[in-house]
Amino acid sequence: MFYTMTLNPALDYNMTLKEFARSRVNRSVKEEMIPGGKGLMVSRMLKNLGIESTAFGLVAGFTGTELTRMVHELGVRTSFVSLPSGMTRINVKLWGGLEGEINAGGPACDEKSLQALFEKLTVLAKEDTLVLSGSVPASLPKDIYVDMIKLVKEKGTRIVVDATGELLRSTLSYRPFLVKPNHHELGELYGVTLTTKEEVAVYAGKLRDEGAMNVLVSMAGDGAVLAAEDGSVWFGEAPQGTVINTVGSGDSMVAGFLAGYEGKKSVKQAFCTGIASGSASAFSAELGTKDEVEHLLKEVQVRQVG
Repeated sequence: MFYTMTLNPALDYNMTLKEFARSRVNRSVKEEMIPGGKGLMVSRMLKNLGIESTAFGLVAGFTGTELTRMVHELGVRTSFVSLPSGMTRINVKLWGGLEGEINAGGPACDEKSLQALFEKLTVLAKEDTLVLSGSVPASLPKDIYVDMIKLVKEKGTRIVVDATGELLRSTLSYRPFLVKPNHHELGELYGVTLTTKEEVAVYAGKLRDEGAMNVLVSMAGDGAVLAAEDGSVWFGEAPQGTVINTVGSGDSMVAGFLAGYEGKKSVKQAFCTGIASGSASAFSAELGTKDEVEHLLKEVQVRQVG
């Protein structure tokens, strides 16, 4: 069974404008509201690929109620903790003549709610997978991912971490099954700038040496690199297509890797499916569909280089 954790989910309010002018009223030409948050995106993409999961997280207020309703409408199971005050954040994303994001801080979490969230993790067992994805809100302990890993790791639960900086590094000694930085985030971990697959492969190997079992590094249109648990290194090329929306493409790559690994336990198949899933979402206004992923999977090219 797959589980995802989103500590600070959001309603993403996407607004498309023809142009943006300062100091006057601007009117959008299109608006949509979708449930956001990295863990939720992974659950949604797993659902698109035909795999069930349960989404953990913290919600609050009427916006939290609406987010829960929308996620259920998409067919994703949830096991959220409802906070006693505050409201689930709304993030505004602007598209068109101006592109940018305004992300809210989110509600504060009290100690009782935090304990309730940890209690939900007690259902995890051997062979389950827990995806810890995204940043940690200011009201929560900075080492909360480590505490969650400690709780479930002894049961044999497989851990996936999609985070940045020291939040990611703090989890490495617990041998996460998969980590997925992009090449900028990987470079920041080591204080370097990475531009080529060869450079990325070196530092992905370092991250694997620090404890991660599989290191999947996305490079947008330049493809991806995988440093696998068995010591092999793979380069992958992104399929050709028109990028429409990159939001959720990294989360889709995580979901695709897990979906591809489920059957034959093949890192090559997982790598290919991850690339196809990330690309399918990047080429779509929403997250990619199973049909789109299967179509792109025929075009994905990977090669073992080490």
